[in-house]
Amino acid sequence: MGEALKKRLKQSKFQNSLQEALLNLLVASGFLHELTEKICSPFGITRVQYNLLRILRGVYPEGHPRCEIAERMIERAPDVTRLIDRMETQGLVERVPSKVDRRQSVTRITKKGLDLLLKIPMERETHKFFGKRISKQDQLELSRICERIYENQNH
Repeated sequence: MGEALKKRLKQSKFQNSLQEALLNLLVASGFLHELTEKICSPFGITRVQYNLLRILRGVYPEGHPRCEIAERMIERAPDVTRLIDRMETQGLVERVPSKVDRRQSVTRITKKGLDLLLKIPMERETHKFFGKRISKQDQLELSRICERIYENQNH
């Protein structure tokens, strides 16, 4: 084990299996970030913006308040307000007053945002990538292991 990691990090050995596993997870995560950025980049958005659009598409035509979006993000964005501001400027989302609390606004995906999501081949490309490298059984095991890492953690 660890030959690809040793080559990637230019390191001949690891302190123990725990260090090797953690480094492998971090390298794999970085690789996936790069892959998803490459998929999103030609469409003028980041993977974080893509995630926000997917969250809003899931409740279309309704929307979510900023705090709800922040809780649903895969990666916690430090400033969701500015992220929404940029996406509103691009015409991908819109803010409307909340029907429940007028002090709050709800962000909704626009037609332009929905159309953009249809163009981005994120699922097709990532599924093709994973399907070639990871068996169905390993996919299930990977999911199980990842959930054990972050389950029951308060952020």
